[in-house]
Amino acid sequence: MVHSLCIPTVSSSSSISRHNNKTPHKPSSSSSHPPLLIRFHTSHRENLRYLKTLNIITPTTTTSNNNFFSPESIDKILSLVNYFKSKGFSDSQIQKLALLNPKLFSSNLDSFDIDPIFKFLSLDVSASEEQSRELILRCPSILFSNVVYYLKPTLEFLRELGINKLNLGTSLNAHLLNTRVEKFVGKIRFLEGLGFTNEEARSVCGRLPAIFGYSIENNLRPKVKYLIEDMERSIDELKEFPQYFAFSLEKRIVPRHLHLKERNVYVPLRKMLLWSDQRFYAKWK
Repeated sequence: MVHSLCIPTVSSSSSISRHNNKTPHKPSSSSSHPPLLIRFHTSHRENLRYLKTLNIITPTTTTSNNNFFSPESIDKILSLVNYFKSKGFSDSQIQKLALLNPKLFSSNLDSFDIDPIFKFLSLDVSASEEQSRELILRCPSILFSNVVYYLKPTLEFLRELGINKLNLGTSLNAHLLNTRVEKFVGKIRFLEGLGFTNEEARSVCGRLPAIFGYSIENNLRPKVKYLIEDMERSIDELKEFPQYFAFSLEKRIVPRHLHLKERNVYVPLRKMLLWSDQRFYAKWK
């Protein structure tokens, strides 16, 4: 952080002596030059106070890292803060970054490390500066990802699945871009294990990219089990309506299935789950 002090220019020592003798000073043609700027750094204490307002320095920081408060460390953190500011991040957004990922400002990370991420978002993802900020704010850990080995292969894989508009600053896009290809492949293998062909599995993931964020053991598998064993439906219905995975088992799927079962009514999954509560329960009272 730098302050500026403005003082008038002084042409020579003689002008100083005339000024001391109270001789009126007549401006010369050289007085049209701009004033001289003297720049000096703010105090170490002021820098610490500023970083506290950004939540970069917290009580946890105080106890976890004894070297954190050295002038060299503080200067490095301030340099990183200034880099984010150059990318349009406000103080409140920097506060959010520090809250969501505290190690961002407590590691050896510097602007040279994260600059490739911004270039990737701009050039490869075609995100605007605002969209890049939104993506990073929704998934700050993307700043720790390697562009060549992780981010670019992921982007290529997603585009092969037909997933577009990844530049939009949504939480889903941010986390998709920061997901390793191996995790995507794991979900495709799971669907193939249910009887989907590779093409069908990839199509499902392209139509419902949020599936990559669902846990197999805690989300997908229990829903498949309920579909087959309790609802007595086939995997073919799942192929026709993969959005089934997006609905809550406890809050949507089970209550509506039981409601229809009590009335001996059978409807396609799409109609059963997509309809609003008002429309659904008005139709089958």
